Amino acid sequence: MDLLITGATLSDGRKDIDLAARDGHWVAVGQGVAARLQAERALRPDTQIIDAAGQLLSPPFVDAHFHMDATLSLGLPRLNESGTLLEGIALWGELKPHLTQEALIERALRYCDWAVGKGLLAIRSHVDTCDPRLLAVEALLEVKRRVAPYLDLQLVAFPQDGVLRYQPARDRPDCRDTAFDLLKKALDMGVDVVGGIPHFERTMADGAASVRLLCEEAARRGLRVDMHCDETDDPMSRHIETLAFETQRLGLQGRVNGSHLTSMHSMDNYYVSKLLPLMLEAGVSAVANPLINITIQGRHDSYPKRRGMTRVPEMLAQGIPVAFGHDCVMDPWYSLGSADMLEVAQMGLHVAQMTGQQAMRQCFAAVTEQPARILGLQGYGLKVGDRADAVLLQARDPVEALRLRANRLQVVRAGRVISHSAPAQACLQLPGRPASVDWRA
Repeated sequence: MDLLITGATLSDGRKDIDLAARDGHWVAVGQGVAARLQAERALRPDTQIIDAAGQLLSPPFVDAHFHMDATLSLGLPRLNESGTLLEGIALWGELKPHLTQEALIERALRYCDWAVGKGLLAIRSHVDTCDPRLLAVEALLEVKRRVAPYLDLQLVAFPQDGVLRYQPARDRPDCRDTAFDLLKKALDMGVDVVGGIPHFERTMADGAASVRLLCEEAARRGLRVDMHCDETDDPMSRHIETLAFETQRLGLQGRVNGSHLTSMHSMDNYYVSKLLPLMLEAGVSAVANPLINITIQGRHDSYPKRRGMTRVPEMLAQGIPVAFGHDCVMDPWYSLGSADMLEVAQMGLHVAQMTGQQAMRQCFAAVTEQPARILGLQGYGLKVGDRADAVLLQARDPVEALRLRANRLQVVRAGRVISHSAPAQACLQLPGRPASVDWRA
């Protein structure tokens, strides 16, 4: 055995679980595993042994929606003073001509370092294809290659300025490619998923046409689809309905995701009662981005202000897979963030008012198991045969992990510890009181 973890609590409530890893995979999981392996003399002198001491062991965190080409670019070339989505898009357009591959790669690698330290070992990142140079595409493909030993990076070809709206010749007069041509080139280069942004096209009709065009390309190539869909407060933005229709028409069930879906927060309840069964029937999943949705949406409201995040509890009750994404960290749209998916889940919990015990566990699953399914990750989990990836948290169950945004004590990739942190503790100097504080209940 290369690694033995003893006395862990799992997110499904099982306690005193031992897990043994060999050659990068879990080969034994259950109670009494450590004693059996010792009796069989299956532990080498150099086998690494971690005593979980009853704390929560989880599969790694998964971010189902991120923009790694823009991350850590805060302040370049200026700050988003209004904090709005449209100023962020305009600001990204100002920054793009000044981007270099070296800077993109360096920022992305630094963010991946942050991610590993937070136990985040799988990320789906959208990468802007509305650039005749496809600079960001080349950069993130190189980042994907470099981080592959320790982090799964899945890339989405994302036409940020609209696959029908953007005219490449505007940025490079000698360019003869359309925005759709650029997106297809990105897929040819090795990008994994087809993206889109129908609500940003010039008209609702163009938005629907873009959904059809992009889903047909995904079907032709056998790829997954993940579209920024209806990221607006306009209740009449209903491209998710078109996405569900095209998913069924083209036989893409289980391979299509709608991200954001914030217009659903403002839609008529009767229409949503029709929409959710259509999504379920089509096998379309959803990704909400709590930190960004609550920050960007409702900007045109005075009071009362809309929360802006999509209808997460209602979709879960319907049986629609829902995950949470971080979306942005220190970029033109959001000046905060630290790759902490527990922060994301905690915000989602509050905005969606998911404070029941089962609902809070669903929020934990929305940054672990659910996004892993949406991304189609193979070998994800803590079962025999799964890849030996895990994060040991300074908490004793998922709810406590959310409450504390628990410290990541050990992060394991393929049976090897790749990050560790000292337990969080405060030392007190108070008369008649304990010498330290433990925030666990």
